[in-house]
Amino acid sequence: MLLALVCLGGIAPSAQQELVMEPLKDSGLNVYPAFEGWYQNADGTYTLLMGYYNRNKKQVLDIPIGLDNKIEPGGPDQGQPTHFLVGRGWGTIAIKVPKDFGTKKLTWTITANGKTVSAPFGLTKGYQIEPFLDAAMGNKPPVLKLTPTGKDLTGPPPPLSEAPAVDGAVGEPVTLSYRIADDGHEEPPTGGGAVAAPPGGAQAPPRRPRVSTIVSKYRGPGDVRFADSTPDIDPKTNMASTTATFTLPGEYFIRIEGNDSSGVGGGGFQCCWSTAYIKVNIKGGASTAK
Repeated sequence: MLLALVCLGGIAPSAQQELVMEPLKDSGLNVYPAFEGWYQNADGTYTLLMGYYNRNKKQVLDIPIGLDNKIEPGGPDQGQPTHFLVGRGWGTIAIKVPKDFGTKKLTWTITANGKTVSAPFGLTKGYQIEPFLDAAMGNKPPVLKLTPTGKDLTGPPPPLSEAPAVDGAVGEPVTLSYRIADDGHEEPPTGGGAVAAPPGGAQAPPRRPRVSTIVSKYRGPGDVRFADSTPDIDPKTNMASTTATFTLPGEYFIRIEGNDSSGVGGGGFQCCWSTAYIKVNIKGGASTAK
């Protein structure tokens, strides 16, 4: 039980939901908010990092902002996802709080399949993280550039309000292109430490790619189909590109994740991966995108 709670990142469940260790099922289970830590910004403010754990093995959930998906006080909308993929979603929200936040708490409440979980989070002692540098290994997150003139993005995501926007139409592929580069620092497959040679001349386990990327739906009213959700990265230009096709008109946010050899979610640590978002405005008629 302790291990499960630690892996979920300091969750404080409400009394309404089932125990963490209830066996996983294909569907019908809940989603846990996961507090992943906090760090101080250069201006003295703080950022709180949150993810989630969808305990269903097959059921992907869409939970609109509101009574069933809220962060309070100050919400209900503080940039959290409304689309919950199966399993662990790492570092999905980075909420900036003032210098004098002190012992205050925010609470993320998610109701899924009729089960409610509330997780308070704040500047909890022992949860300070360094998402921009793995001090022990000297590793840094990949750098994302979403537009040719946009700024370099690294580490936890910027606010949704800063996401660049593209336009499209229902049923028509929308191209998503961006640059992703890494410092080339090699991490062993375990995410830390040296990898011993296997006995008897056996082949060593393969290393993760130096840099990889994943795209996924973060918010939006309809389904999104990607031509490739893990697009290749051109080694000469560091560009990745795929297309997304949308089933309904409306406003969508697509999550762009960049991982280095430490793996998805930094291999379970708070460094080193990068996240950003692209806003896609979908109309019902013919596309007006240029």
